Amino acid sequence: MIPRSPLDDPEKAAHAWARYRRIMTYMLTVTVALVIASVILLYRSNGMVSVHFYIAAALGIGFTMLLASALMGLAFLSSGTGHDESVVNPLDDDHEL
Repeated sequence: MIPRSPLDDPEKAAHAWARYRRIMTYMLTVTVALVIASVILLYRSNGMVSVHFYIAAALGIGFTMLLASALMGLAFLSSGTGHDESVVNPLDDDHEL
């Protein structure tokens, strides 16, 4: 029998997703600050090269930071709620299906 995930409970799931949104809001703030700081640093070291250079740098840094934040946030959500423990490993010898 497959054990139930703690995320099946609507109250626990709402709490977990609220925590995830709080983490993502914080990381969005950090990302915006980092993008602004990096564009300023690039401008101070290179001058006005091309506006496309700064757009590409800002989008690349922002997308990378937000994607990494989202994936790590989901890993924390899965681990912190106990969802990882509810997964049955069919290759494990201890479990009988």
